[in-house]
Amino acid sequence: MIFGTLNLCTGHRLFLPREHGRAADFQEFLDVIHDSYRGWHVVLLLDEDPSHTAEESVEIAWDYDMDLLWLPKRCPQLNPLDTLWGQGKDLLSANKQYAGVDEQVDRFLGYLQSLSGQEALHTAGVHSGHFWLRHALSKDFCGPA
Repeated sequence: MIFGTLNLCTGHRLFLPREHGRAADFQEFLDVIHDSYRGWHVVLLLDEDPSHTAEESVEIAWDYDMDLLWLPKRCPQLNPLDTLWGQGKDLLSANKQYAGVDEQVDRFLGYLQSLSGQEALHTAGVHSGHFWLRHALSKDFCGPA
């Protein structure tokens, strides 16, 4: 399991690979986000995975003053990180076999981290005129271009 974020203003990405995707793993990722974005108002766009909705996960986000926005069920296409994920999977995982899962994860994360912020945003569809959150990404939200 890889937990990840995509900053919709800068394209900055954070990743935390974990053997499992349990609530404790997600809560550790909330710590990583908090440490990386001190001084920012963080809004996380999440699906309703049990690790995200766990009471302690929500409490930690609250303590860190993070807002949690819940995607509708069965709508991964609304999550730009899922689009970026899909591109990486198509390039690095389709019809390929690796010596082990660790090698595959390393190559996958290496690819995602090799993209510039603008490349990541473009690949994730954030720059599309049809991106559903394009109006929310105003100068007030992201600052001057």
